[in-house]
Amino acid sequence: MATIDLDEALRYLGVRSDPDGTMRGRMAELAEELQERIAPRYALRVATLTRNDAGMRLEGAGVILPGRLAQTMLADCGHAAILVCTLGAAFDAWMRTMQVRDMANAVMLDALGSAWVETGCDEAEKELAGRFPGMHLTDRFSPGYGDLPLSLQPDILAATDAARRLGVQATESCLLIPQKTVTAVIGIADRPQRARIRGCAHCPMRGECDYRKGGTSCEV
Repeated sequence: MATIDLDEALRYLGVRSDPDGTMRGRMAELAEELQERIAPRYALRVATLTRNDAGMRLEGAGVILPGRLAQTMLADCGHAAILVCTLGAAFDAWMRTMQVRDMANAVMLDALGSAWVETGCDEAEKELAGRFPGMHLTDRFSPGYGDLPLSLQPDILAATDAARRLGVQATESCLLIPQKTVTAVIGIADRPQRARIRGCAHCPMRGECDYRKGGTSCEV
């Protein structure tokens, strides 16, 4: 059974040191409640990849991935999957209630929600790998990373029928609602794919990251 990665949640929270384990203990209690109340839900769609001047095209899905990042990530791939994963409106409602009652717990819940939706993405990847035995997946990458534009969000939601299946929508500025929602692209290749997007250079938060300001990174 999948569980929330507390180390990841603590990184989201910005906790660099917890010598007596007090913060981890509080987070663990809240994580257990989150896991009992809300499960990540996701939608996947696999499409054949073709190349044209506009970028990498997912045939039949109405999605074209422009830019160098998509070309690099999908260079060896004949197919790619688009993923939408969310904690849904129930998480947003709980967050609003928590913000009124206990702001400290609300901050922890926000970090746990970020870690929990990423766990949902990991589970989706496992399902995808099971659908294509013997094939190899790329790292997943999302609109907002590198030069992959956020403007792709509506197309990805439409291609996965995410509004109907998951209740996910995009605002005019391409922010996703509910708030703990992730979209991603995962390439499928017939040979192993090396990690290509690890590190700060590809992170959309690199300009305002507290870890970088402190001389470290979220991977340390």
